[in-house]
Amino acid sequence: MQTFISETIDDILKTTTSFEDVVFVMPSQRAKVFVKQTFKDKISVGFLPEILNIEQFVRQISGVEKADSVQLLFHFYTIYKSIETAPDSFDVFSSWAFTVLQDFNEIDQHLIDTKEIFIYLRDIQRLKKWSVTGTFKETELIKDHYFFLEKLNKYYNALYQFFIEKNIGYQGLMYREASKKVDAYLEKNKNKKFFFVGFNALNKAEEFLFQKVLEKGNSEIYWDIDVAFFKSNHQAGTFIRKYKAEWKYYEKNEIKTIGNSFSSPKNIQVIGASKNNTQVKYAGEILEKITDFKNTALVLADETLLPITLNSLPQNINAINITMGYPLKDIPTTSLLLSVFQLFISQEKLQKTIVNEFYHKDVIRFFKHQSIYGLLSEDNTSIIDDFSAEIAKENNTFISKNQIADFLINVDPQIKDVLLTIFSSYNSINEFIERVLNLINVLKETENQLEKEYLFRFFTAFTQLKTLQKEYAYFKDLKTLHLFFRQLISSESLSFQGEPLRGLQLMGMLETRVLDFENIILISANEGILPASSQQNSFIPFDVKTAFGLPTYREKDAIFSYHFFRLIQRAKNVFILYNTESDVFGSGEKSRFVTQMEKMRTDVVQKIVSPKVVTEKIELKEIVKDDEVFKKLKELAKKGISPSALTSYLYNPIAFYKQKILKLKEFDDVEETVAYNTLGTVVHETLDELYTPFVSKFLKTEHISGMEEKADELVVKHFKIHFKNGDISTGKNRLIFEVAKRFVSNFLAQEKRVLSDKNNQLKIIATEETLSTEIFIDELNFPIKIHGQVDRVDELNGVLRIIDYKTGMVDNSNLKVLNFEDLRKEKHHKAIQVLLYALLYTKNKNYDFTQSLEAGIYSFKNLNKGFLSINFSSNYRNPENEISEEKLNEFLAEIKSYIKEIYNPEIGFIEPADLKY
Repeated sequence: MQTFISETIDDILKTTTSFEDVVFVMPSQRAKVFVKQTFKDKISVGFLPEILNIEQFVRQISGVEKADSVQLLFHFYTIYKSIETAPDSFDVFSSWAFTVLQDFNEIDQHLIDTKEIFIYLRDIQRLKKWSVTGTFKETELIKDHYFFLEKLNKYYNALYQFFIEKNIGYQGLMYREASKKVDAYLEKNKNKKFFFVGFNALNKAEEFLFQKVLEKGNSEIYWDIDVAFFKSNHQAGTFIRKYKAEWKYYEKNEIKTIGNSFSSPKNIQVIGASKNNTQVKYAGEILEKITDFKNTALVLADETLLPITLNSLPQNINAINITMGYPLKDIPTTSLLLSVFQLFISQEKLQKTIVNEFYHKDVIRFFKHQSIYGLLSEDNTSIIDDFSAEIAKENNTFISKNQIADFLINVDPQIKDVLLTIFSSYNSINEFIERVLNLINVLKETENQLEKEYLFRFFTAFTQLKTLQKEYAYFKDLKTLHLFFRQLISSESLSFQGEPLRGLQLMGMLETRVLDFENIILISANEGILPASSQQNSFIPFDVKTAFGLPTYREKDAIFSYHFFRLIQRAKNVFILYNTESDVFGSGEKSRFVTQMEKMRTDVVQKIVSPKVVTEKIELKEIVKDDEVFKKLKELAKKGISPSALTSYLYNPIAFYKQKILKLKEFDDVEETVAYNTLGTVVHETLDELYTPFVSKFLKTEHISGMEEKADELVVKHFKIHFKNGDISTGKNRLIFEVAKRFVSNFLAQEKRVLSDKNNQLKIIATEETLSTEIFIDELNFPIKIHGQVDRVDELNGVLRIIDYKTGMVDNSNLKVLNFEDLRKEKHHKAIQVLLYALLYTKNKNYDFTQSLEAGIYSFKNLNKGFLSINFSSNYRNPENEISEEKLNEFLAEIKSYIKEIYNPEIGFIEPADLKY
């Protein structure tokens, strides 16, 4: 395959034999490597030319060193503070400063007269304010914005002067300085011959520099352009046609290396796939069929797909070169450092700074991070899990440093000191940064090579922040440092190291400049990505940019058009994938460049791919009752089955199996908000304590009044017992606490209303009484124990009542039993529980049924309905509430059928097909 670099060097070798005083200027660092390799293949002996990328070339001319983004920001804030009398804080400043620096950079790259553009900007804003009547109303926000735009020129001049004195700057400043110094540079290097290779869209400074060099007469420029785009009105050839028409150099010279390879036969497939994952997975399938990766490039138009792409590469790839950086925000160490910040951010938010306590979730998140877990797991396998379980057991929402010290008591003293320091109060930001650096130093001793790379990147970043903080002290608090750290990780990446000439090339769109490959796989060729959306992040309006010749989205579209078509012009096999799924922004449309290519060629194959869906018959879970299961069931029969366990079986036999056979419990977690079962327990136990002194007594209204006086106090008492270490003084917990008090007071008010009728006589028989009985089933050779705790048994006007308290919502329909066979239905499960309590009471007390018996529920969310009793009648006008011996025997027969089913070895525990959740 004849590449552009190969064609260019062949042409240069016709006229140039010695490369001692030759300089090659390339658009990218990667292109330099390929130029060197091509020279190596074509020249057997001799000196290589000096090969520079454009940034190195500009730096040579300007003599200015490029500052990194963090340095630029700190220096800019220094200048900003010296100008403003009431400057923004550093975190507010940094939210807009990057955009301003980007605008300054663009202005300088295009050699715009700064005074002119800033006056133009100022005048536009003044015109916006102008009105004939002079009554234009300005809000404070508008005033601030106008004031800010009028200050831009002052910021620019002061910053530019500062950087010149320091001999550092941003890229645009280097270009402007290079434009001033290019004559002196060329005079100093008059014996050198320059070759500019593979450029396309040049800024005004680059145009000026290139034309200055070409004026010498012994230098040349090689564009990589195909005749299909150059000799037409195609967007991809916009810039090179412009230079051909405008440059003085082309009055006497022709453009070299105009190719004609785009129209040659190619295998081009345009593949639509739903979602990014499908695109990446399908690209992996294409790669599996390729045997030689030397001439293969996998290009990501959307570079955020790098992490999932790396996890989807097939096994046959033994070498890979990645030109993109791995986003810092996606590496594991980032989440660890963010968890350190979160400890103190939550502490301040929850007002626990003075007592130096930390929110339990933040502490557990820190210790359960893979790096810390690994650090503590070698000789202390489960101490973190034990610590987590202890916190849940004690219901500690907040954890003190002393508790953490006790937890780390057996840890290596050096590691323990570093970890405990993390949880100490800090006096300054520098002290906090020092702690992070110490933590990184400890972690690097135990981490693998890859993790060490992550740690080193953050070590350099925090060391730089420490130096800048010492010099400038712009981070006034941890919140500012945290915001800055988040900005840093969102824009920075970790560079990969590899052999650039071996294996598969995995690259972003811009890295493909000058390079040619036989096999191209392009992922995410969608509108909004290729080209990028037209949204601009700038303080300079679109019309001002147009007036001054600054690039807008139109120029950027032309740049991407060039990169797209240049990439495929020499390729033989091209696979272009795009996402067919519309997201919230409606971007399920393939790129306009793909559509243009389909119009220009007749050999494009279009297809849609989707993941292979293997249909499987959905089989309900079934647990066979083997000997071991039956052994556990016998133990359960001896220990006893409760009403709630029985209804649990009816609802979902699998859940019953997990709870009663496997003895699986729900994971214990810290109860920050009062759980619903805790609320129920508190209400039950409060009422139990209030009514216990009156067992075997007839209640009077004055008794209830006495209970009302004690009620609130008892609610508090039981919350302290069951909501251990919890705070019920504020927020949602306070509301739940008030609900509990209201439930109790409403219930007592209900009781008072009953007793206010002098004809009513209410006697308390028992509260929270534990009852049990044994059931004998013919098919089983062992008895089944049924047990349960009845909330209350009382006697109202001679009727014995079995009462269950429910803090949830229950209505009459839940307690209507017309047919005992219908009890399996979930809506009747509360009726099963109540009837079982009635059965237990009658069996336990040898009840003779001479006295009327009823059973039912007090629903605290439906107290206005009073006592909700079991009803055996379908006629709502004439309810049948009395529980007779015959009814209980019918019910018992139904219960026995359920128990037979549980103990039938032929019937497994089967998941219900209609299970809701």
